[in-house]
Amino acid sequence: MMQPAVESVRSSRVDLLFHALGDANRRRMVSHLAERPASVSELAAVLAISKTAIGQHLAVLEEAKLARSTKLGRVRTCQFDPAGLAPLQDWIDYHRQEWNARLNRLDDLISGIVSNEDCA
Repeated sequence: MMQPAVESVRSSRVDLLFHALGDANRRRMVSHLAERPASVSELAAVLAISKTAIGQHLAVLEEAKLARSTKLGRVRTCQFDPAGLAPLQDWIDYHRQEWNARLNRLDDLISGIVSNEDCA
């Protein structure tokens, strides 16, 4: 079993990821950046929203560790960081295993009931 402090940190990372991916514009940014890096101006043009809005969305994505950006002169270039999805993948895998185990136990229970009825 995981220590509460470790679970709390993992849970907060997953919360940040769900929050970051809970907005359609941020999901579109992630999809675009997964293809290739882009400047804030390019993202603003692609998403048809202001550069200020892109900056705000970028801050959320960076906090969730889904994106990172660098500034060279007046141009801020953004790129997707696929490693940022790892806590979400871990969360999904954990819950998938839990539900598979539950469904297997249910299947065993139902099979036992059916076998007992066949014997009667």
